[in-house]
Amino acid sequence: MTSGPNLGLRARLLFAFALLCVVTTAAVTGALYVQARTDILQRAQDAALQATRARMEALFPLRTPAPDRTELGRIAATMAERNNYAIAVYRELYAQAGPPSGPPPGLMGNQPPGGGRGEGNEPSLEPEDLRPQTLSVSLRRKVAEGEMAWQRVVRRGRPFLIIGAPLLIAEGDRWRVSGIEVYTTRSLLPEQDSIDWLATRAWLSGGAAMAFAVIVALLATRSVLRPVRELGRAARLLGQGELRTRVEVRGSDELADVARTFNDTAAELERHVMQLREMEADARRFVADVSHELRTPLAALAAVAEVLDDEAAELPEPAGRAAKLVSQETLNLTALVNDLIEISRFDSGVAALSLNEVDVAELVPATLRVRGWTDAVRTELPPSLTARLDPRRVDVILANLVGNALRHGEPPVSVRLSADPHWITVEVRDHGPGLDEAVLPHAFDRFYKASAARARSEGSGLGLAIALENARLHRGDLTVVNAPDGGALFTLRLPRRAPEQDGAAG
Repeated sequence: MTSGPNLGLRARLLFAFALLCVVTTAAVTGALYVQARTDILQRAQDAALQATRARMEALFPLRTPAPDRTELGRIAATMAERNNYAIAVYRELYAQAGPPSGPPPGLMGNQPPGGGRGEGNEPSLEPEDLRPQTLSVSLRRKVAEGEMAWQRVVRRGRPFLIIGAPLLIAEGDRWRVSGIEVYTTRSLLPEQDSIDWLATRAWLSGGAAMAFAVIVALLATRSVLRPVRELGRAARLLGQGELRTRVEVRGSDELADVARTFNDTAAELERHVMQLREMEADARRFVADVSHELRTPLAALAAVAEVLDDEAAELPEPAGRAAKLVSQETLNLTALVNDLIEISRFDSGVAALSLNEVDVAELVPATLRVRGWTDAVRTELPPSLTARLDPRRVDVILANLVGNALRHGEPPVSVRLSADPHWITVEVRDHGPGLDEAVLPHAFDRFYKASAARARSEGSGLGLAIALENARLHRGDLTVVNAPDGGALFTLRLPRRAPEQDGAAG
């Protein structure tokens, strides 16, 4: 039981390769991207911290431990560098300073916030972005405690690094916090550009890897599916009866093992089928030979039985009944042998048609008249319905169908004849209980008697099988169904111009 859409093997392999590629590429490039981003930012941070320390050395020794706004401005100007901004804070006082060459154009109000790109024109923070009240509480706390700290921020969509450091005062072998805090900025836009470039490269690499995976998957599915398709084709041919079908074995992988197993299985199946065919042929020959051998003694028995039948009325009662029984069973045995001989002709392929122009509308009454069934069967026969058929074999078909209806069905039994430009149709029907549903599929099987569902049959069990073989010999057909209002309905369809042939078993 399956649910949902069923994907072919090629689609599943392509999907699996693509998924594996996506997962692998995402994992590898993601790990590389994170590592590269961390390394780039770490190097930028280390360089900025080192530069800040270097500039702070120029401030020592401090001129005064309690600077005014002018002194704070000098400190901020010393800490400011190219296109970066600095601020010096002492208690409630603070001073800002731009780069040594003056504030960037953004500070003069004639450039959009965030500045631009390019050497000498890197974006800078605006003055209002670097004030004591805009700095984070955690950053200021660490600096106030005497630590050098940093923080990455994004202002106006641009990444910046803010570095805070305390100015210390030496007292002998010890240092104490002066209370002066300096904060500098550094643009991380070049690093962000490098990170974006890495991300773009990662996407491009992923796309290239995806395309490569699809190509590899196509090649792999081709190499895998080709032997699978060959195995499927060979299996279909084997199922159609081509027992000599084999597949070429390539390599020594699992598919090659499957191919070898298939070839071994096909060879074994061919051997068994040939044995069965030989056994079946031997059985048919045996039946044909026995049937022919029985004809001579049966002919003598039939002559004796005929004499006994004539004298049965004059014999004492037990002997008379025995004579009639011998006569009847001799006739039954003769009919059985004749049917076996007829079946053997079909099986051996020597049955042939003897075609003549026949008026089927006259053939049907003749069949009934010869067997004394004229009064027991109703007929519906259009006049002058001719066809090129074998009259003897059609007579056998009609005799078997009507005789079966008379023996096993209930009256009235009817025969209806109709035709179109290419086919004639004969319908033989009784009005009994019909055939059991379990019997219908086996109605034309050899030695199968519907007597299991009806009264005991006196036939050989070959009559309907012989009728079907004769219909097929004409390239026609014979079917049976139960009529809606009761009774079995046999339908014989024969071509109006049966093909010329040497004879073939149906």
